[in-house]
Amino acid sequence: MSHIRGKDTKIEVLVRSYLFRRGLRFRKNDKRYPGHPDVVLPKYHTIVFVNGCFWHMHEGCSKHSMPKSNVEFWQAKLLRNHNRDITQRAELEASGWRVITVWECELTKAARDGRLARLYEQIVCPSGFPLEGSCRRR
Repeated sequence: MSHIRGKDTKIEVLVRSYLFRRGLRFRKNDKRYPGHPDVVLPKYHTIVFVNGCFWHMHEGCSKHSMPKSNVEFWQAKLLRNHNRDITQRAELEASGWRVITVWECELTKAARDGRLARLYEQIVCPSGFPLEGSCRRR
């Protein structure tokens, strides 16, 4: 497990590259915030977590399944991760941050373009209803 990356994973780099190409500027893995968010966009007061489905127990996802061996260890570890995510999200939202989670399964080749475009819209146009196309012009 020592070889498992905690930051700069393939999916994180993919999301950050997309946001940068779209003109958004951000901080990455900022240790000042709970959970060391993958992307912090101060201008939009938004935080983005890019989560792996297995490690963060994405419910209802085919990429999340409990290992068959050493079940007690994995169950405790993954549940700890999941509970920590919930707590950190609540802390950030209580501080006034908008928190968006992008899951690994949403970044498969088939779904990637749509999810990244939706992420951009969630950041620049949080209400989801652009007024007179103001969010679309960016």
